[in-house]
Amino acid sequence: MASAALTPPALVGRSAELAFLDRHFDTDLASGAALMLTGEPGVGKSALLDAAAVRTAAAGFQVLRISGCPFQRGVGFSALNQLLQPLADGIPALPARQAETLQAVRGLSEEQPTELLGIANAVHALLARTAAEDGPVALIVDDVAWVDRSSATVLGTLARSLRVGPIAVLGASRTGDESFLSSIGITEYEVQPLDDVAADELVSERFPAMTARVRRRLVAEARGNPLALLELPVPLNSLQQTERGTLPAALPLTERLKGIFSTRVAALPDATRKLLLLAVLDGSGELHVLQRALGAPDGLAGLSPAERAGLVQVRGGTGRLEFRHPLTRSAVMELSTSEERRWAHRALAAEFPEGSEHRARHLADAAVGPDDQVATLLHEVAYSTLRRGDAVGAISTLLRASELSGSGTAKARRLAEAACLGANITGDLRNVRALLDNAGHADPTGLGSLAAATAAASELLNGEGDVDTAHRLLLGAINTHVWPEDGETVEDIFREALNTLLLVCFYGGRPELWRFFEEVVRRRRPPTSRRLLPLILGTFADPAYGALPFLDRLDHLVSGLHQQTDPVRVFGLALSASYTDRLSGCRSALRRVVDDGRDGGAVALAIQAQFLLANDAYASGQWDELLEVTAEGLGWCETHDYRLAASTGHFQRGLVAAARGDAATAREIADRLVSWGNPRGLGALRVYAAQIRALSALGGADFNAAHRLLRALGTPGEVPHFAPQALWLLLDFTEAAARTDRHEEAAAHVAAIRKSDIPSISPRLAMVTDAAEAMSVPDFIDHDLFEAAIATPGAERWPFDWARICLAYGERLRRAKAGGAARVHLDAALGTFERLGAAPWSARAADELRASGIPVRPLEPAGSELLARHALLTPQERVAAQLAATGLTNKQIAARLFLSPRTVAAHLRSVFRKLNVTSRGGLRDALTGPVK
Repeated sequence: MASAALTPPALVGRSAELAFLDRHFDTDLASGAALMLTGEPGVGKSALLDAAAVRTAAAGFQVLRISGCPFQRGVGFSALNQLLQPLADGIPALPARQAETLQAVRGLSEEQPTELLGIANAVHALLARTAAEDGPVALIVDDVAWVDRSSATVLGTLARSLRVGPIAVLGASRTGDESFLSSIGITEYEVQPLDDVAADELVSERFPAMTARVRRRLVAEARGNPLALLELPVPLNSLQQTERGTLPAALPLTERLKGIFSTRVAALPDATRKLLLLAVLDGSGELHVLQRALGAPDGLAGLSPAERAGLVQVRGGTGRLEFRHPLTRSAVMELSTSEERRWAHRALAAEFPEGSEHRARHLADAAVGPDDQVATLLHEVAYSTLRRGDAVGAISTLLRASELSGSGTAKARRLAEAACLGANITGDLRNVRALLDNAGHADPTGLGSLAAATAAASELLNGEGDVDTAHRLLLGAINTHVWPEDGETVEDIFREALNTLLLVCFYGGRPELWRFFEEVVRRRRPPTSRRLLPLILGTFADPAYGALPFLDRLDHLVSGLHQQTDPVRVFGLALSASYTDRLSGCRSALRRVVDDGRDGGAVALAIQAQFLLANDAYASGQWDELLEVTAEGLGWCETHDYRLAASTGHFQRGLVAAARGDAATAREIADRLVSWGNPRGLGALRVYAAQIRALSALGGADFNAAHRLLRALGTPGEVPHFAPQALWLLLDFTEAAARTDRHEEAAAHVAAIRKSDIPSISPRLAMVTDAAEAMSVPDFIDHDLFEAAIATPGAERWPFDWARICLAYGERLRRAKAGGAARVHLDAALGTFERLGAAPWSARAADELRASGIPVRPLEPAGSELLARHALLTPQERVAAQLAATGLTNKQIAARLFLSPRTVAAHLRSVFRKLNVTSRGGLRDALTGPVK
């Protein structure tokens, strides 16, 4: 295995850090470990990694090294190949599928690499096999933030699974840099600058002739940065180091260090600099690649001056060239001319096969003007990048392809496609108009293309909620779109067009919109075996009539979501699961999409993923989690101008407010949804508002108001097509109708539900249908139906629905003088409502118990005074108080929570009174500190 060829010099002043690293690898050996070293540039992170490599190798670890490269960040799997190269002999021993996957990653197979999770599993299997045969493995990653995105995703997945075997990860990155390790919550250890004693010792050891006065000056200037301590003396001559010459008046740290690196590189022979330039642009460190690119059998002899100067080293075991500090690479680039860089890219391109991603990218970087052939290659690379789940990389590649396009038509097409992917996937809604304007300037006739129409429609839909204009744009573009024979890359744009149309239809909420979508899916199916559109149409668009034939396939696909890395596909499957009560199986995949958004990836999809997770949190009774999830999602919507998507988050918060008795917040959210949605023809928002208002009315036992609101949404006895929200309103409408003596309406509604076989979709729907039918019976208590509903297997997954059924049954039992039986169900309902914080529903259950002659004690105080203090506040008051404590104004809080400043002010007045504080300055202590 790869270990350091030479033992690095003893590190001065790092005994504590080395002891920490020893403990890290020692104590966690059996179950794996992950640690990130952070610190300022030059603080000694790489030196600690080198020391850790030697010490772990001595402890019996097999050491593997990876080094991120800024110039290779756009090249998929460049870092991962550094890991695979020394393990290549072990790949054939893996199961055939995993071996084939890794060979594809290495570029030794004609097949495209599989999903990133599959690659991660194959890498983990290879490392586990290595650990089993040769001992535990230590994976050491330098410059983590510069690891290419595809490798980062794989390595991040690997780091999350360390508990599986004796595989340890140690990374290093500059403080503040975002990376695959910093985003998964692993332990971080910040490497501090050396103290003055250690700094003086280091300089004395390396420059023994330097006098104490000069040494103190350098120690003061370096401020404990080891790199500066070692590099600042370099330009000083012997007279200056011994106080016989005058020191410069100032030694600017950053500029001085950059100058030192440039000077040392500039002093190298031309042949050496040429070789180093190839190494920088290649990024792999493979000597055979550099030798072939030079075209000379003795070309590697040019490395000697750089090695002697301490700028690079060839690591023993791997045979790879490594730069001793990243700034050396930057200096090499700064000192090269544009022509030299183009030469290097051309030389490297020649070493890769036709059609490879590396070849295309090097040719693109070597181009000096339009080159249609290279642009076409890069266009294909963009979509292979997209299918690997890297939408950001795909857009960057498309933009470069547009720059290289010789014709206005090709340039416009690629700009429009970048705009389309940006609007639908990465959250670049604000850049859409500029990209489309540029596309229009390149080719005014191209704005009717499918990509341009999709981008414009997405901008109109997400930003302004203009469903009708968006629908017209998409309708025209899809109807005139001609599917090419070799249209694999266009398939991705077609998919985005239909995904946008899907959201147009959903938010529009009108059956005629869905009819067009249904026709498009039937007539213009993309030629792929991975097609999801018919599944989504059946399970999401029209679940009451279309879901049942697709449920087996949906269950199969959801069970495999843990292997899915394409965020678009994850989103499509989660949509299909949302109204069929299968979102719980999508949680981990949706969280990965959210994590990708946090890392700057597919932000638009991450927003949707947040709100899908919130749907699941509402159904499963995790309402505090819902408030947290939607707060982050709404923040993203505000940042990226996704106003329509934000309506879903506000709706979910409105449901919680209604269920918990925060009538003012529920009412204001519903009013805002209607006032924004009605002028734009957004039928979904009208349904959202009605559901919030009806739930609030039901909690307050205002059954007439609830019936009026829900009756306006449909006709009893009919289950309309393309009305997925009806599956969430079944219990609400039946209870409202039954409690207002409209039993015939309730019975007709239940009969229509059973006729369409909706209960077969999920256990939850079967549970609420049984309960609804029992509620609809006016003359007697249908014990069998009520008890069947309450005993539904897994009913605890839907606690609010279940508690409402217990309450309804208990109410009827109490009125029938069956007090003992009633108490069982009313107690169960009360306990669940109290856990959820559903105050009005708790009050209804408590009132029924009291009416039975059963005393109901108030809730026990929280376990601590701080929790008790929090318990005084409603959820909306608590959120408003927390935001105010951070310094936000009422107006800013109102915008964040979709409330008016007046309502926020009312919430805060209530908070001040309940917490006994008189100003915002006291809120932080009141919310987080001990009670005085």
